[in-house]
Amino acid sequence: MKRWLRKRVDAAYERLLAREVSGAPTHVAVIQDGNRRYARKRGSDAHEGHRAGAETTEHVLEWCQDIGVEELTLYTFSTENFDRPDEQNEALFDLLCEKLHEFADADRVHDNEVCIRVIGETDMLPERVQHAVEYAERRTHDYDRFTLNIALAYGGRSRLLEATRGVAADVEAGDLDPEEIDIEDIERRLYDRPIRDVDLIIRPAGEERTSNFLPWHANGNEAAVFFCTPYWPEFSKADFLRGIRTYEHRAESWRRTRARRALALLGAVSETELAEARAIVDRFRDSLPSAERPDADDLEASDSGSQAAD
Repeated sequence: MKRWLRKRVDAAYERLLAREVSGAPTHVAVIQDGNRRYARKRGSDAHEGHRAGAETTEHVLEWCQDIGVEELTLYTFSTENFDRPDEQNEALFDLLCEKLHEFADADRVHDNEVCIRVIGETDMLPERVQHAVEYAERRTHDYDRFTLNIALAYGGRSRLLEATRGVAADVEAGDLDPEEIDIEDIERRLYDRPIRDVDLIIRPAGEERTSNFLPWHANGNEAAVFFCTPYWPEFSKADFLRGIRTYEHRAESWRRTRARRALALLGAVSETELAEARAIVDRFRDSLPSAERPDADDLEASDSGSQAAD
């Protein structure tokens, strides 16, 4: 297909997807995969792939803000990546320093009140990267309109392990009662500041796995996952909108399932449970197909039947 026609088709498809998207997830997490393979395909070195991927990252940040996403987390460098050749990592560290300073000084970041945070074992990073991290976080610390988390030297299991060790140490010291341990105790130990539950994980480059990424915030929330084939530097707005559409379909399916389960329980539960079930049905009634939607009389009848059985 000729290039000009390809562009027109892509633009039309993007407009179609934009019309189909009616809402936005609160927190999107992205595994930026395929930079090196993109570079090899073009006969370039890995550094050029990472630089091209950084341009895509800037676009995704804009797209998230355009549709109302409030938090974006980027899986940029894992603890396993330290095993790569030093020359590759050093070039990437230089790029990270450059981009962290650039983002921290960018007018668009300050105009949109973007809070930049880095999550991971940052003490494992070279000193120059740690300084760049501190600079970016300090410059944007007071913003709260949009949160950009950058996962550097990150490993999801290692974060959970450290949180667990912290809980165990406090229990042993008598500062924490095992019976009082709750979700908030774990979350406080994972990161310095709260991270929202993940609604959507996006992974390009053809790999269909989430690679130990935000296991507490994604798996616990049953996040939608969108896999696609373009390498990260090739990731387009149409790909992004397809990911958002996947999230919407998953959310709609979840609401429909909750409503159906609650409706099925209405006639066979206690009075306390009945009130909860009716609240769920009322909340998600519109997600059911028209033929399955109960009207007010149906709900009253279920209520009366439950009370008679009591």
